[in-house]
Amino acid sequence: MKSILGLFALSCLVFTLRGVGQGSTEPMAHYVIATSQLRNLPRSANGHDYQLLVALPSDYDSAPSKRYPVLYACDGNWSFVLLCGMYGGLLYDKAIPEYILVGIGYTASDAEIGKLRLDDYLPRPIKNDKEERETGHAAEFLNVVQSEIIPYVEREYRVDPSYRVLAGGSAGGLFTLYTMFTRPALFQGYVAVSPGVNERSGLPQIEASFAKEKRALPVRLFMSGASEDEPSFLKSIQQMNTLLRERNYQGLAYEWRVVQGQGHGGTGPESFARGIRFAFQPLAPKH
Repeated sequence: MKSILGLFALSCLVFTLRGVGQGSTEPMAHYVIATSQLRNLPRSANGHDYQLLVALPSDYDSAPSKRYPVLYACDGNWSFVLLCGMYGGLLYDKAIPEYILVGIGYTASDAEIGKLRLDDYLPRPIKNDKEERETGHAAEFLNVVQSEIIPYVEREYRVDPSYRVLAGGSAGGLFTLYTMFTRPALFQGYVAVSPGVNERSGLPQIEASFAKEKRALPVRLFMSGASEDEPSFLKSIQQMNTLLRERNYQGLAYEWRVVQGQGHGGTGPESFARGIRFAFQPLAPKH
């Protein structure tokens, strides 16, 4: 049986200490995420500067002929460490295949990121927002993902292009669903954690337009809400869940969960772990 220490190696976190003794004048080293890379992209067609946070499987260098599916994560500046941290446990349980993790982030401060993500993730501008003209450009961002980010990743890394998963929370979850209903074939799996899907988001109307086309939806979708979230926010997600059940889209493999005892911010760890497991289930090793 593998040592429990193997879990920490698989989850990528490496911690090296220098000068930890009392009175030492040497600085302590930072945490380092092993087998990870930062890749700054050229300015994109939508005028934004993106940074990709990439985590490679532990055998990436030792298995040069092997190709891997990819998990693309919204809000990479914030979600990357969390997703790296849970990777090892899921892999140890043989719940997922080895995959390449790509966090889609920005070369900006946290304050700027908060604005940029609304620009990129919202299908519609936020009404009465002072910066209304800078939000609601999901279509342009999706073009960047399809025409710039995915081709870059598939050119630079040994990727299996037949299986991609997109994951996001809150506004990133909204963008995940928006992508599924506008370009469903771009990804094979979707993980939408507490997505903002009320009427003003535009997502209900986008889903209705897709439904009118009576198209199949041969993807895997995991969607969650948080029991302690703001009631109207959770209600809109529950309504979307009901709608998805009623549509009974051909080919859709769907899992839904309300995470109990957590609010909007705290639902991430459980929701992403369950969602990633569900999205990659067809490629998981057989026990």
